[in-house]
Amino acid sequence: MARRIAIFMALALAATSAFTHGDAPGELPFGRPGTPSAASRTIAVSMSDAMRFDPAEIRVRAGETVRIVVANAGKLRHEFVLGTMEELREHAEMMRKMPGMEHHEAHMASVPPGGKATIAWRFTKPGTFHYACLEPGHLEAGMVGKVVVR
Repeated sequence: MARRIAIFMALALAATSAFTHGDAPGELPFGRPGTPSAASRTIAVSMSDAMRFDPAEIRVRAGETVRIVVANAGKLRHEFVLGTMEELREHAEMMRKMPGMEHHEAHMASVPPGGKATIAWRFTKPGTFHYACLEPGHLEAGMVGKVVVR
């Protein structure tokens, strides 16, 4: 049991460090948490057991704060996690080793079947970023979308 806890702590620390680099405190390569009342618009995203997001692509302006409402239309737990593809793949690998872990960060939402969650996010830099479901096997099955920030 102690070994399992030590492994969990090491993996959690590695995941945290992967998501904490940026230009300002709280700033990630793809932006920072936004204030819901400052959101210029709401983007609805549906997640399904077909391992897809709808829409599969979101377009925003650099500096824009949006409210993303994710709805799980399936019978399985799904997640919406913002990040770079490299970070998402690394985190998905960790999730395979520790199934059942739920996320509660500003750029992550773990949503039960039939549930909804809201993420307010400010995309601060132009580029192409992604969102994915990191439940074991879901990213690999194609449950990934793209955020284009211009």
